Amino acid sequence: MVDLVSQYQGLKKDIDSAMQEVTSTGAFINGPAVNQFALQLAEYLKSNHVIPCANGTDALQIALMALDLPEGSEVITSGFSYIAVAEVCMLLKLKPVFVDADNQTFNIDANLIEAAITSKTKVIAPVHLFGQPCEMEKIMKIASEHNLYVIEDNAQAIGANYTFSDGTVKKAGTIGHIATTSFFPSKNLGCYGDGGAVYTNDKELAAKIKMIANHGQQVKYIHDVVGVNSRLDTLQAAILGVKLKHLDKFIAERQVVAAAYDKAFSGHQNLAIPARQNNATHVFHQYTLKTCAMDIPAFKKYLETKGIPTMVYYPLPVFKQKAFNQSITLPVSEMLCGCVVSLPIGTDMDTEQINYITQTVFSFFEEVNKTLTNNN
Repeated sequence: MVDLVSQYQGLKKDIDSAMQEVTSTGAFINGPAVNQFALQLAEYLKSNHVIPCANGTDALQIALMALDLPEGSEVITSGFSYIAVAEVCMLLKLKPVFVDADNQTFNIDANLIEAAITSKTKVIAPVHLFGQPCEMEKIMKIASEHNLYVIEDNAQAIGANYTFSDGTVKKAGTIGHIATTSFFPSKNLGCYGDGGAVYTNDKELAAKIKMIANHGQQVKYIHDVVGVNSRLDTLQAAILGVKLKHLDKFIAERQVVAAAYDKAFSGHQNLAIPARQNNATHVFHQYTLKTCAMDIPAFKKYLETKGIPTMVYYPLPVFKQKAFNQSITLPVSEMLCGCVVSLPIGTDMDTEQINYITQTVFSFFEEVNKTLTNNN
C-alpha cells in the first residue's frame, strides 16, 4: 500500500548519516536524538510538550493512565476505527462507549456525542481517521460543558490543519488535552520499526506522562507511581528527525495523488470519493472510497491479479469484535465496514502508476458489465 523503499532511496544519504551517528556513539537508549526529535516535533506541531514512546497504542495507554480515572469510567470513541482506543480502555478497566460515525467523513459523528454522556463519562477520544481531523470545535465545546478530558488519537492525521470558526488554525493533535500518535512505518511520518509519542500543552500532565512512560520514575530507581517501560529507540528517533523535515512535502505529494484519484472517480456510479471538511485539511494516510452495489472481494482479487494492493479498513466494527461483543447497533459504522476500500497512496507515486491504478479500476467495472450483459 506504501512504497517505503522508494521513499528511503530519496532520503538515503541523510538517513544513513543519522543512523551512523547513533551507531558510532552507541547511545541506543535515550540517546540525544530522542530529545532532539521531541523538540523538533513540538516545534512543528506548536505543542508545548512531546514525549516519545514505543508505539501508538502505548501512547494511548499512557495518556489514559495520566488522568487517574476511576475504574469503570467511560471513554467515548468512534465505532468505526481501529481497536487501539477500546483495547487500552479494557486493559485499564475503563469502559469504551462507542458512538456512530459520520457517513461522509468516516470520523466520529460529533452530533451524537452528547447523547452518549453519562455520569461516568470522563473522556472523549476522537480518532482522526484516514488523515482528516474530527469536528474538534464542537467536540471541545461539549467537553468543556461537561467537564471532560479530550484525548485525540492522531495516528493517521499528523500534519493536518484544523480551522476554528474564529479563524484560528491548529494542527490536529494540539486541540485536546492530550494527543497520541504512531510512527508505524506506513504512517505519513513513519520510522523503520515501532514508535509513538504523546503530546500536550499542559505542563503537569506532561511531567506525569513522561514519568509513567519511564517506569513511574523521575529520579532513577525512585518510583512515584506504577508506570510502564515505553521508549522510542534512538535509531528510530534519528530516522524520524530526518523525515520530519520532509513531512509537509510528503503530505503535499499524497494530496496530489488523492486529487488525481478524485478526478478519475468523481461521479462514478459505484464509487464515492472521500469527503472533505471545509475547515480542515486532509493528509490522506489512506485514500478510502465508499462503494455502492459492488463485490468488494472480487474487486480486491481483480486488482491483486494486476499487481495492485487494496485494503479494507475496517471489515468488522470494534464493538462487534469478540473481544468486546457489545450488543449495540451503530448503522453507519456497520454500513461503512461493508462498503469501503482503500487504494495505494504514497509519496513517490508517479503519473504512470496513478493512471495504471485508475484504469485498472475502470477495467474491473467493464469486466463486471460485460459479464452481466452476457448473462442476460
